[in-house]
Parts: sequence; structure tokens; C-alpha cells
Amino acid sequence: MPRKPLLPVTALCLLALPLTACGGNSAAADEKTVTVYSADGLKGENGDGWYDRVFADFEKETGIKVQYVEGGSGEMVQRAVREKNNPQADVLVTLPPFIQQADAKRLLQKYAPKGSDRVGGADKASNGTWTAVVNNYFGFVYNTKELKQAPTTWEELLDGKYRDKLQYSTPGVAGDGTAVVIKAVHDFGGEQPAMAYLKKLQTNNVGPSASTGKLAPKVDKGELLVANGDVQMNYAQSKTMPHLGIWFPAPEGGRPTTFALPYAAGLVTKAPHSENGRKLLDFMLSRQAQAQVSAIGGGFTVRQDVQAADDNALALAKLMDGVEIFEPDWNDVQKNLTSYVDAWKSATGS
Repeated sequence: MPRKPLLPVTALCLLALPLTACGGNSAAADEKTVTVYSADGLKGENGDGWYDRVFADFEKETGIKVQYVEGGSGEMVQRAVREKNNPQADVLVTLPPFIQQADAKRLLQKYAPKGSDRVGGADKASNGTWTAVVNNYFGFVYNTKELKQAPTTWEELLDGKYRDKLQYSTPGVAGDGTAVVIKAVHDFGGEQPAMAYLKKLQTNNVGPSASTGKLAPKVDKGELLVANGDVQMNYAQSKTMPHLGIWFPAPEGGRPTTFALPYAAGLVTKAPHSENGRKLLDFMLSRQAQAQVSAIGGGFTVRQDVQAADDNALALAKLMDGVEIFEPDWNDVQKNLTSYVDAWKSATGS
């Protein structure tokens, strides 16, 4: 789910260079490295995100440097597919349904990180190929300066005042964009009515966006009034974006709804630095790292034995109060993702 350009943590693999220059399979590869392909949202804009802290602590403890490549969930999976015969990544982190897609394409090998026994069954693969590392929820953002109150229903977004002031990221490419379709199908009671609504909404939509993360700054500046996002990313962004508010669309006459959209991590099949990848996954699920998820990352811990009580955790709990949480059938979504995206393209003319 692309939100911003590819970024380095401790080493930069320039995209203009051959992929072998970035991976652990080259003769010059440093064995004290681990390469992470990840959906964005957990690395801070100013080096102050959960990844920034975890990767720095991991390097200090182990001497292993993290090489970090960032993009959309779908983009990261497709990159791993292209490299399947010569893997460059050790750890893959994406949102659903792309982690299930990666599993179905046999991009992930079985590994249960230390601490995964403290993670609920819905947040890890039954076959042991991936485990959520940060929980999160789908949501929308609005400009609190231009809109004194957040919208409440999907139908409100059809109003003329949102013409060219509304945008959502591209389904099938961005995890959060795909989530728009999943939530619409749930809230409207099926694919057909959901697509009929999204067809109407297209009148106000600025157009497709490959990056969800780039939408929040536009909302904060007033270039947009409403955009899609997710709670963890947008809550973290709101610390430096004073006009960014989070809300959850409700079906007409119903309660606001959302669903969990966790960052899920797996060890890449034939990873060039498998042992380092295992160590990093263990570290991300450690009590130390999980206790920092809300305080630093603005997200939700996945460990059931970690009870966060920091200011961010309390604010996030208040934000989620009264919101109905449903659970998509991710395996079904993964199997039908192409048809959902095709239906969206047909309905919106995208």
C-alpha cells in the first residue's frame, strides 16, 4: 500500500541499480545485514517511528543492520514474486489480503517467532508462515479546520461540497485502497450495491492514488477534505498535522464500522539471511518492542500479554469506542481480490 517513496534505514539500495546489488545473494553482501520489504506506515517521517526505534535497538543488540525497502503491500509482494528465483528480501511485511497472497504464492517459509504463542489465532497464519507484528484498523481522515464535524455516513460523501476534495488510494495496489472496497462491500451488503455506490462517488473523487500516506498531508493542508487511511498511520501523522482527524464511515442508519488491518510479517522463502530474519522477527514480537507499539508507533500491540497504558494507548481506545469491528474472511478476499478490483475498475472507469 504505497504511501511514500522507498526509504533507507541504515543502507540505501538505489532502485536504478540491479536488484542483486541490494540483496544478500551477491558476493559482496554483508552477512551482518537483514533486508526488510515492508508496507509503509511504521517508519516515521522524521525518524521517530516504531521501525526506527526497533531497528536501531535491534542493531545495537545484535550488530545486524537493517536494509529497508518500502512500498505498497501489493507492490512489495509483486517485487518478491519477480525475485522468487533469486530472493533479495529476508522479511516481508504487508497488510491483508496481501500477506495471504504472498503465502499462496509460496513466498513465505514457516517460522513461529518467539512470542507468537501470545498472539491470537486471527493474527497469525494457521500454517505458521506469518504473524502480525502491529495491529491496526482501517479508517478515513478529514480536515478538522474546514469541516467542524466529521462526516458520519458514506452517503454524505456524495454531497457536492466534496467535488474534487475527496480521494482514496488505488484498490489492488494499496492495502488501504483495497480496504475501501472491502468495507464498502460489508457496509452496503454485497459487491453489487458497493460498486453502485463507488460509481456515484467517482463524481467527487480526485482520482486514483498509488500512495495512501501522501493523502493525509493534502487533507491537513485543505487540498482535500476527506481521504482514506488507517488508524496507526494517521494517528502518528496527526502529531505533526494539526488539522487531521480520524473517522469511520457508517452505513445509512447504522453504526460506524471498521476492521483490523494488521501489519503481518513472514520469513521469505530461501531468504539470503534467514537466520538474521528469524532474529528480527523474534525481536519485533518481543515484549520490549511490543510495549513500544502504541507509545512510539501509534498502533496496537498484537501480544495478548502486553497491556499498554501510555497516553497514546488511552487515546486510541477512546477513538475506537463505539465503532463496530467486523472480521473479513481474508482467505476469501485473497481468492477473489482480482474480481473485486476488476469490478471496481468497471464501476469507476479507472
